[in-house]
Amino acid sequence: MPLLKVENISYSVEVKEEKKKRFDILKNVSFEIEQGEILGICGESGGGKSTLAKVIAGLIKPDRGKITLDSEHQNSKRKSSQIQILFQNHGEVLNPFREIQSVIDEALKISGVEKTNLGQERVKVLSAVGFPKELYKRRGMELSGGEQQRAALARLLAVKPVLLILDEPFSAQDVESQLNLVKLFRQLNKEFNLTMICISHDLRILKNLSNRVIIVKDGEIVENGLTKEVFHNPQKAYTKFLLSAESLDLTYDEIQTQSKK
Repeated sequence: MPLLKVENISYSVEVKEEKKKRFDILKNVSFEIEQGEILGICGESGGGKSTLAKVIAGLIKPDRGKITLDSEHQNSKRKSSQIQILFQNHGEVLNPFREIQSVIDEALKISGVEKTNLGQERVKVLSAVGFPKELYKRRGMELSGGEQQRAALARLLAVKPVLLILDEPFSAQDVESQLNLVKLFRQLNKEFNLTMICISHDLRILKNLSNRVIIVKDGEIVENGLTKEVFHNPQKAYTKFLLSAESLDLTYDEIQTQSKK
């Protein structure tokens, strides 16, 4: 059984100018993700990727469809969700006025860590994300953007999720920082056997991170396959467009030829 099953998810919002009219953001989205897998979800801005992330995380209720988490990982006694999401805005995870050490300790307590083991577990999660020990007592607002991101990631790891969703984690990062993050996510995936969904508009990055890729356009899945297969033999014109946009050896003529089929 897959770790997570997404079945026919649809979500719409009311159009402000016309109250009886609704705009579809997600349209019958279905896919599965296996334990330990890194799934990439790619598409242009406004295509519904972040909304899908919020639906999976339980932050938004879909109009139709259902999301099923493997019963083996369901625990009614947990004080935190089994599915955690790292937003682009780290402020939604970190309190800017609290010391990082205090934020992590609170998350560890929520996950059931005994007081006597807090120090050891704190070092474990913060070290896992490469957060410097000399910054443990800094407040969130005293950190750089990259340091905030790593602290926020550690806070999510501290509650021991079975699925971690990364919402555009590479935005506003230089190439070196992006490569370092890819390395970090792969390391966390291996070390914690942590299943991940990474949402990004940058296919080039997902090529180096994900086992499988889903391409989303206008709220619908247009392609779904193993990363290698999608990159070497894309089936849809939109996927070819995205690959071409990332300067990955596909020409405009190829896009046009495919779109006419």
